[in-house]
Amino acid sequence: MAFEVNQEFFKGRGAQVNTHNKFIQNQYVLEHLEGLDEPLLQNKKTQFYSESPKTIVSKTKSPDISHGDSINPYQGCEHGCIYCYARNSHEYYGFSAGLDFERKIIVKKNAPQLLEEYFNKRKYKPSPIVLSGNTDCYQPIERELEITRSMLKLFLQYKHPVSIITKNNLVLRDIDLLEELAKHHLLHVNISITTLDEQLRQKLEPRTVTSSGRLTVVQKLTEKGIPVRVMTAPIIPGLNSNEVPAIIKAAANRGAVAAGFTIVRLNGSIGEIFTDWLYKTFPDRAEKVLNQIKECHDGNLNDSEFGRRMIGEGQVAESIHQLYRIACNKYLEGRDMPAYDLTQFTPKKGRQTTLF
Repeated sequence: MAFEVNQEFFKGRGAQVNTHNKFIQNQYVLEHLEGLDEPLLQNKKTQFYSESPKTIVSKTKSPDISHGDSINPYQGCEHGCIYCYARNSHEYYGFSAGLDFERKIIVKKNAPQLLEEYFNKRKYKPSPIVLSGNTDCYQPIERELEITRSMLKLFLQYKHPVSIITKNNLVLRDIDLLEELAKHHLLHVNISITTLDEQLRQKLEPRTVTSSGRLTVVQKLTEKGIPVRVMTAPIIPGLNSNEVPAIIKAAANRGAVAAGFTIVRLNGSIGEIFTDWLYKTFPDRAEKVLNQIKECHDGNLNDSEFGRRMIGEGQVAESIHQLYRIACNKYLEGRDMPAYDLTQFTPKKGRQTTLF
């Protein structure tokens, strides 16, 4: 059955639709346009909502993820990356995984306080914590709120290991803290570069820094002795899969010491959001791209099976794996991310030992 495409295009946004939230029974719909005396207006500005969670460190037992603990100071992301797996999590807040994910951002201003309380829990033993396990900790509002910077100060103060994943050059604002963390072997930085094609980047990730800008970030961090991994993620067969060697080479030339990748998977509402976007932006090759994605996931657009969901399987996936391995062997041979030093963790004296 042919996919019905919403023809209206929202410039400057990734998602072009607001998909239905399965947790909400009722929703506003526009069924009879001819019955309106004036256009139905939508608020196209980014809106921010404050949340005060009781905990800030999320734990996962997924065997596909190298880290177990992560912090997301923001939910939703103004970057608007069309493929983002985090979109589905926005539905738990009563929003859509589509345009709402990019325009309704949840802010956790008490994240630094909760992090310090976490460090001072009785018998706590340090384990690397990832900033941005779900959404980017350096999205635009961070420039004003500085929640991520406040947490980095705590990581440095307590000598606690931390890993950062971002595609925003705002990370350079905190290079003073990052340099000190790196000196103590407490830091890994992961810079996501999905494509070197600027026209494709503008469509895939409409509110992100250019690829050349991200390569500059890799270089400037490296010059300060900060270890950087380039994340070629996600790889989308038929769109950016041919760029893997070029991305790894470019990042290696700027000083990156490691690389990582995932193959796109379109779970939950992301399948509808991505398909709508693909038919609007690349109608001539939409079917081919979707079919190749399905080939990586046993005939489906999505896959939740541990062990294969992030790397795919089959001939298309294996060709991507080989391309990735060859590029790493050629451009990153002899390089690797340094090990964390977990021995320096310094909690407060007299830290909490009881709730009473």
